[in-house]
Amino acid sequence: MSLHTRTWTQRIPVTIGEAWDFFSVPDNLSKITPPEMFFRITNASAAQPIREGMIITYTLYPFMLIPVSWATEITKVAKPEFFEDRQLEGPYEEWRHRHLFREIEHGVEMTDIVDYRLPLGAFGELVESLIVGRRLDEVFAYRRRRIAEILGSMEPEENHPAR
Repeated sequence: MSLHTRTWTQRIPVTIGEAWDFFSVPDNLSKITPPEMFFRITNASAAQPIREGMIITYTLYPFMLIPVSWATEITKVAKPEFFEDRQLEGPYEEWRHRHLFREIEHGVEMTDIVDYRLPLGAFGELVESLIVGRRLDEVFAYRRRRIAEILGSMEPEENHPAR
């Protein structure tokens, strides 16, 4: 099974500390997850800022109202530059998500890098090409819009519809 990598970058007009304060609190993930996924954190530690070794459990419905239980571990934290989580339990054979923050003029460039591998061999590859890759892009496009609504945007005007 192939390892797939997807990368999304967004520039936001906040300080690196403000970006860290928002993204390092697991409860805020529900604010940037599409509502049709019915995302719900199922352990109490989600209101605390992340730390290495922290386990976060949740349920969500990523596709066609099929519930998925997921557990991730925060494996690396270097405040305020990055943190990383990996799947302990869930739908992927392997999942690693790096959250990178870099100060830029007038704000922060935030980059999400997800490395993942699906189970089920050739069938998993087919599902990835038909559904999973596209769905991840949809989820992160939604996140981009919600982050812009919550924290602002530094994206060029041509990326926004005319008003």
